[in-house]
Amino acid sequence: MFTTEKKINPRSDYYIYTPSSVARNLFLYPTIIGHFKYEKGYRIYRESFDSFLCIFVKQGSCIVNTLGQTFTACENQVIFLDCYKPHSYESNDSWETEWFHFDGPLARVYYETITQDKNVVISLSATYRFEKYLSKMYTAFKNSEPINDAVMNNWIVNLMTELIVSREDSEGPSNSSDTIEDIVSYIMDNLSSELSLEELAAKANLSPFYFSRLFKRETGFSPHDYILTTRINHAKYLLTTSQLSIKDICFKLGFSSESAFCTAFKKKANQSPGEFRSNHISNN
Repeated sequence: MFTTEKKINPRSDYYIYTPSSVARNLFLYPTIIGHFKYEKGYRIYRESFDSFLCIFVKQGSCIVNTLGQTFTACENQVIFLDCYKPHSYESNDSWETEWFHFDGPLARVYYETITQDKNVVISLSATYRFEKYLSKMYTAFKNSEPINDAVMNNWIVNLMTELIVSREDSEGPSNSSDTIEDIVSYIMDNLSSELSLEELAAKANLSPFYFSRLFKRETGFSPHDYILTTRINHAKYLLTTSQLSIKDICFKLGFSSESAFCTAFKKKANQSPGEFRSNHISNN
């Protein structure tokens, strides 16, 4: 459903959900989810709105007022509001968010755990996993997919976990292992893409030089060798479990050409993809 609210781009959309009685008694559940692009001068004030609200700021910044305090939230930060209490947010500039209202028996416990220092703006140690689960939930509604309350609960719990971990990381030394885990997850989800060093370093908010050193320390591989090894291992699996052609496997795994794939495969496996497939079939 597209919004008709003033000072919000009319192509901004939102979706309302009524959870089952089981979900209300057992799970965390979404009530509204949306993707809004706000125009300059947008402001909203509410005395109360029966839910909790997570806002991921994709672009721009805004001012938040709640609990008698004023906060500034910027790009890649999360605003976490108890909407049962008076609150407002606004900006003199344009900004963009993905957001969801939610509730459930443990919603307040999560809220109080995450905002125990009364700071409702959370800086994520890395945004990939948070954006991944938020996108899964938003896309499910946008595409009118069947809604499973247990799955929704799982995604929201994962989102809450990311906020808890980020809050803990901000109170102590940064955890380089978590950063690399995020990048490894990103690699696994995007094996068919180019995956340049510069792109991965930017995802980790590090320089390419420092990212390469950190990645090698945590995994034992350079970023390039890790991606190549993962692609070859995936190719071995597809060669032995599917009827895909070598050409199809090549492009499915992000190689620029069939010859580049065959050369890389032979260097890693000491045989061509065709020989590997034939040997597996003959041995089974």
